[in-house]
Amino acid sequence: LRDCQQADVKLLAGWKQWKRTSSKSWKKVLNEVKELSSYLKLWRHDIHSIGGKFGTGIQSYFSFLRFLVLLNFIVFILMFSFVTLPSIISKYGIFNSTFTKILPENIEPHCTVYKPSDNKGLVYFYTYLKDLLSGTGFLEDTILFYGYYTIDAAWISILRYNLPLAYLLATFAYLGLSVLWIIKRSVEGFKQSLVHEEDQFQSYCNKVFAGWDFCVTDPYAARLKHSSLQYELQTDLEEERLKRKIADRTMKDKLRIYSLRIFINVIVIAVLSACFYSIYRVTVFSQENSNDMSNANFQANLLVQYLPSMVITLANFIAPQIFSFLIRYEDYLPAFEIRLTLMRCVFVRLANIGVLLFSLWSQISYCATDKCKACGYNYKLYPCWESEVGQEMYKLMIFDFIIIVAVTLFVDFPRKLLVTHCSCKPVQWCGLQEFGISDNVLGIIYGQTICWIGTFFSPLLPAIATIKYFIIFYIKKISLIHTCKPAARPIRASSSNFFFLVVLLIGLVLAFIPLGISIAYIPSSKACGPFRSFNTSWAVVPYTILGFPMGLQQVLHGIASEAFAVPFFMVICLIMFYFIALAGAHKRVVEQLREQLVMESRDKLFLIRKITEAQR
Repeated sequence: LRDCQQADVKLLAGWKQWKRTSSKSWKKVLNEVKELSSYLKLWRHDIHSIGGKFGTGIQSYFSFLRFLVLLNFIVFILMFSFVTLPSIISKYGIFNSTFTKILPENIEPHCTVYKPSDNKGLVYFYTYLKDLLSGTGFLEDTILFYGYYTIDAAWISILRYNLPLAYLLATFAYLGLSVLWIIKRSVEGFKQSLVHEEDQFQSYCNKVFAGWDFCVTDPYAARLKHSSLQYELQTDLEEERLKRKIADRTMKDKLRIYSLRIFINVIVIAVLSACFYSIYRVTVFSQENSNDMSNANFQANLLVQYLPSMVITLANFIAPQIFSFLIRYEDYLPAFEIRLTLMRCVFVRLANIGVLLFSLWSQISYCATDKCKACGYNYKLYPCWESEVGQEMYKLMIFDFIIIVAVTLFVDFPRKLLVTHCSCKPVQWCGLQEFGISDNVLGIIYGQTICWIGTFFSPLLPAIATIKYFIIFYIKKISLIHTCKPAARPIRASSSNFFFLVVLLIGLVLAFIPLGISIAYIPSSKACGPFRSFNTSWAVVPYTILGFPMGLQQVLHGIASEAFAVPFFMVICLIMFYFIALAGAHKRVVEQLREQLVMESRDKLFLIRKITEAQR
C-alpha cells in the first residue's frame, strides 16, 4: 500500500507533490508536539496512578480539580496584566510612567472620605493574624482589594492607559473566557454521555460485555468494581420493578404519595428559609458590630467577622444531611433520587452566597438621611463598599480552605487510626470515610463560584484560589490513599465529567447576577476605586464611547438600538430552529439505522435456521 501511494505521489505535478508532502510532514510535527505536550501536563503521573488504583470515576474528580487550577491561573494572569501591573508601574514611576487622578464632580465632600483601618503604633502579633484572616488592617489598602485602584489613567511614555475601562473589560473577559472554556469541555462530555443514553437492553449488554474498567489494578479497587457492576445491575432491575409498581398504582396511592411529596417539599423550603434567614441576620449583625469591637478582644473580633462564613459552612453541612434523609420517603426512582438530592445541595450552597450578598447590599443601600442619599449608599458604614464585599469573599474562601484542611487532619486521620487499631464493633461498623466524588466536587464548585464573584472586588483572588486548589489536590490525594476508601456506588467518568461541568456552569451563571447588579445598578463608591468619578461602574462605557469619532459612535449606537436587536434576535431564532430540526433528522436516521441492525440480526438468524434445516 505504501509503495502504491509513493508511486502515485511521483506521478503528481511538482506543486501538488510538494503540497501533499508538506501536509504529511506538518501533521507529523503536530502529532509529535501534541504527544510532547501531554508529558508537560500538570499532575499527569499522579492522576494516571489515581485512575489505575481507584478507577476513572475518582480520576475525573482530580482532572476536574486540575482544570480549575489552570482556569484560575489564566484568570489571575489576565487581571494582573491589565489591572494590577499598570497600577503598580504608574504609581512607582517605572518606565518613566505617571498617573492622573480625576476628582469626582458634583459630589458632596463627605462622600469622598475613606480612611482604611490601618494599624497605628505598637501592634500585637495576633492583630496581624486577624488582618491576614479577615483581609482588614494592613491588607485593606493593598493590591489585593478594589480600594487600592484609584488611578483614572496611567501614562507610559506617550501612551494613555484607561484603567477604569480596562478594569471593566478584564472582568468581562475572565467571565467570557470561563464560559467558553466550560462549554468547550462540557460539549465533549455531552457527546460521551449521549453514547450511554441507550435503551435498557443495550444498557444490560454494555454492563455485561463492556462494563469492566481496565484502568483498575489494585485488588481492593477490583473487588469494589465487581460489587459496583453488581450494584448497577441490581439498580436497573430495581428501577424496572419500581416502574411496574408505579404503573400499577391506584388513585388512592397516587394521592398519598403526592401529598407526602408536597409535605416534604414544604419541609425542604422551610429548611432553606431557615438557612437564608440565619445568614441574613448574622451578616447584618457582623457588619454592624465588626467595626465596634475593640482590638484588644482578639477572639471576639475575629469571631464576629467570621460569623457569616461559619453559619454558611454550617448550613452547607446540615441541609444536605436533612435532604438525604427526606428523599427516602418521596418514592422516586433511584437515579432521579440522586440527581434531585444533588441539585438541592447545589442550590443551597450557591443560594447561601446570594443571600450573603443580598444582606450586604441591603446594608449598603440603606439610607435614612439626606447626606446618605446624596452619596447613593451608606457612606458611614461602607465608605468603600466594594472592598467590604471583597473582604467577605476573601473570608469565605479562606474559611472554606481551613475547613477542608481541618476535616482531613482532625476527622479523617483519627478515624483511620481508630478503624485500624481499634477492634470495637461500633468503630468497625462506622468504617473508613468514603471518598464521595459528588460531595467533593460540590465543595470546589462552591469555592469557584466565590472566586468568580469576588474577582471584581478583589482582583488577586484568582491567585489565592490557584494556590488553594493546588494544595487541596495533594490534601485530597493523601486523604484518598491513606485515610479514605472509594465510594461503594461510584459513577461513570463520562457522565460525572459532564455533570461536574454543568453544575460549574450553573455556578458561573449565578455569579453573573450579583456582578451585573454591582456593575450596573448599585452606585460606585466615591471615595475609592477606579469608578469613583462615575455614578455606576457601567457608566465608564458610554463615557468612553463619547470620545470616539462620530461615525464609530453612530455604528455602536445602531448596534445597541432596537432596530438592530430585533432582526438579530430573529436570525438567531431561525438558526436555532434549523439546528433543532437538523438534530431531529439525525435522531430519526439513528433510529432507522438501529432498526436496520435489528432486522439484519433477524435475517442472520433466519438464514442460520434455513441452513441448519437444509443440512438436516
